[in-house]
Amino acid sequence: MSSFAAHDIVVILSNAPDMLLAKRIAHVLVEEHLAACVNLGASGLSMYMWQGELEGTEEIPITIKTTGLRAQALMERLMTLHPYEVPEMLVLPVLGGSASYLEWVRAQVQV
Repeated sequence: MSSFAAHDIVVILSNAPDMLLAKRIAHVLVEEHLAACVNLGASGLSMYMWQGELEGTEEIPITIKTTGLRAQALMERLMTLHPYEVPEMLVLPVLGGSASYLEWVRAQVQV
């Protein structure tokens, strides 16, 4: 069992190098019931060190809502869709929210 399973609902943060790929990732994750909802943000500049060099890259932020039970499978699928060697994948626990929305998330990603 995944270490994320202790958290009922989680948000996974990631990014994509362009909007076309971000849309494809969102489509696949929702269609395969790994995510209840995926939000794509406006392109922004990411600054980071990669292999000893300072990089500055335009990226599309991706916010994914799912359950702790589905988080590991979602991240494994995201790795197959993503072109980066080390894509950002941060799992954040959801501490609360609208009961009806949280129930909808659960229903969308039931295994």
